[in-house]
Amino acid sequence: MIRRGLNSGDRAPLEKLIRETSFFNAEEVEVALELIDDRLAQGEASHYRFLVAETEGNEGNIAGYACWGPIPGTLASADLYWIVVDPRHQGKGIGAALLKDAEDWMASSGRTRVYVETSTRGQYDGTRRFYFACGYDLAAELDDFYGPGDGKAIFLKVL
Repeated sequence: MIRRGLNSGDRAPLEKLIRETSFFNAEEVEVALELIDDRLAQGEASHYRFLVAETEGNEGNIAGYACWGPIPGTLASADLYWIVVDPRHQGKGIGAALLKDAEDWMASSGRTRVYVETSTRGQYDGTRRFYFACGYDLAAELDDFYGPGDGKAIFLKVL
């Protein structure tokens, strides 16, 4: 089941999920937590929108989440900030379901262009394949953006 929004009790399970993936570096973990904290503190006034995937039959057991937000200063563009899926649930379509629901939410909010940024490091090969498989195009690539040998890939999907 995918639900929109965060509950106050989601913070600890989401932090655990982010850390247990062992995919993100310390700075990325902190950024992910800042977005969660912003939403929990500001509620509907927050720039960030969240979707949470819970495993069936076990409400409260978070299998993954996605975070997006409208891009300030644009009429119809949105950033997809995060999709994180519990490693025990990867390969089961949860990431694709989160992405589809996020895209539907963006479209119903008047957003027609979705941008996703990710690293070009080899660690993110699967991530980039995922976005290609979900209909995203590589819009730009910036060499050495995050550091030497670590560029930024910017993906775009027109909804």
